[in-house]
Amino acid sequence: MKKENIIKKSEEFEHIIKNNKSYRSKFFYIYIQKTNQETYRFGLSVGKKIGNAVTRNKTKRRIKEILSKNDYQKIFDCIIIVRREIKGSNFSEIKEDLNNALKRLLIIKESKWKIIK
Repeated sequence: MKKENIIKKSEEFEHIIKNNKSYRSKFFYIYIQKTNQETYRFGLSVGKKIGNAVTRNKTKRRIKEILSKNDYQKIFDCIIIVRREIKGSNFSEIKEDLNNALKRLLIIKESKWKIIK
């Protein structure tokens, strides 16, 4: 993900979480706020209950890789909070769950992932 597509300020996290409805999937809580900006932005939160720093950073890298492979509408800010259930899951399960959740929220234009059979 590019730097302009990342939410880092805690005030922005709090504003989006307090003022918007949450959507729950198997591994994530997702909050979306419509904006008038020219770009979309994501914020990631991985709590200490997920594991040690190495595990949390690995989880963040996986999520960022999944997010970078999709085309999005350019009118929203999104906060993704990782749930405890993600522990022990593999990359394909995480990718499938996150992509399904984002498709249900109608923010994905199309996916760049290739399906190999």
